[in-house]
Amino acid sequence: MLPRHNDPIAAIATAPGRGAVGIVRVSGKGIAALVRTLCGKALKPREATYLPFRDAGGSPIDHGLAIYFPGPHSYTGEDVLELQAHGGPVVLQLLLARCLEAAQSANEDGKPVLTGLRLAQPGEFTERAFLNDKIDLAQAEAIADLIDASTEAAARSASRSLSGAFSQEIHVLRDALVHLRMLVEATLDFPEEEIDFLQKADAFGQLERLRAQVTAVLARAHQGALLREGIKVVIAGQPNAGKSSLLNALAGAELAIVTPIAGTTRDKVQQTIQIEGVPLHVIDTAGLRDSDDEVERIGIARAWDEIAAADAVLFLHDLTRVEQADYAAADADIARTLQDRLPAQVPVIHVWNKTDMAAADVQSRHTAQLNAEQIALSARTGDGLDALRKRLLEVAGWQSAPEGLYLARARHVEALQAVDAHLEMADEQLAAQSAHLDLLAEELRLAQLSLNSITGEFSSDDLLGVIFSSFCIGK
Repeated sequence: MLPRHNDPIAAIATAPGRGAVGIVRVSGKGIAALVRTLCGKALKPREATYLPFRDAGGSPIDHGLAIYFPGPHSYTGEDVLELQAHGGPVVLQLLLARCLEAAQSANEDGKPVLTGLRLAQPGEFTERAFLNDKIDLAQAEAIADLIDASTEAAARSASRSLSGAFSQEIHVLRDALVHLRMLVEATLDFPEEEIDFLQKADAFGQLERLRAQVTAVLARAHQGALLREGIKVVIAGQPNAGKSSLLNALAGAELAIVTPIAGTTRDKVQQTIQIEGVPLHVIDTAGLRDSDDEVERIGIARAWDEIAAADAVLFLHDLTRVEQADYAAADADIARTLQDRLPAQVPVIHVWNKTDMAAADVQSRHTAQLNAEQIALSARTGDGLDALRKRLLEVAGWQSAPEGLYLARARHVEALQAVDAHLEMADEQLAAQSAHLDLLAEELRLAQLSLNSITGEFSSDDLLGVIFSSFCIGK
């Protein structure tokens, strides 16, 4: 632990703005004297007490509830005081200032009531809960994910992660890996023994079962990461192909301006929608064409920037113009540019729009044999939107959410992928006729380090800093 982790800390724990209730939180070792100074008396543990919150002169700042949680039975594992007042920003700032002021005041011995009380850094309350073994790192991240959840499915999955469902799966993997490492280390330590430890203990079978477990957990973690982060979908195409209408149809609201005038959309319009609980960040962009308008050219350049960063691209074709020579040539140019600029793994879904307006013979020629990357629809009537939604979920890699799905982050997926890679190398070493047991042991050790990084049993200070800096101040 760093020296700052020993300092008592204070912060406003509720979101900025006005509300019925606001909370000021103090955490640290031995804050009982500060409790008496602020509240005028000692408080019964974990019992809400209604009283006035007074300034240094004795005038009331507000009236509210005070709750004292002696450590280790508290959120942070330290002594915690929560002052629940009315949720006005001025009131809460006055109350926070009073906490800091009261800590510096002298007690009966002439010493400060609480030495070193300071404002908390982002996420520092939760960081202390982690450092004091109240939660592991995956659970700490789940707290932030629960607060930031944009869909009901994400909130429920984050709650499962917070309860320890994800961590438990990681612990099961770790225990199996530790047992396998023990067998390998025993063989290394006692090479003269006649008993082949690895063969007798079915080390190869244990490793295969462990790899299968990692694959299953990795699949669920990937689904959880989708629930948390979603995918970025960019709508591209020529002017007046119906991009803004499609965004509005997917969002179920009139977000983008729709007119018959080419080049109406000059800048990106973004909306997050959810399909089966998966957040999709859908971006409408300027129509792709050559233009003499400086503002429109800037919008088109931004459109290509968004396309380059997309997880999936919806390339819209206007069925009412698709057989016009100049329009078809421009579509072909855009298709070639997409192929050149996008990585191979980024799917381009061709959307044939305006089925409600196109002639029947035109539709039959262009939509009669659609494949998985082609959808025919009408953004105006909504016909075909369900097929597009289904295809977007397939592109994201989403499967119907199994019961008990937990939320995961990209770093969890990366760590599990690293575990899988190390176990694959270990498998190759074990399967070799002249197995190098020292290399096998090293691969297993690296796999365990990757697993431990998920729950924080082995984590660098830099990693902790990145994770907790994304929290709000009062968490």
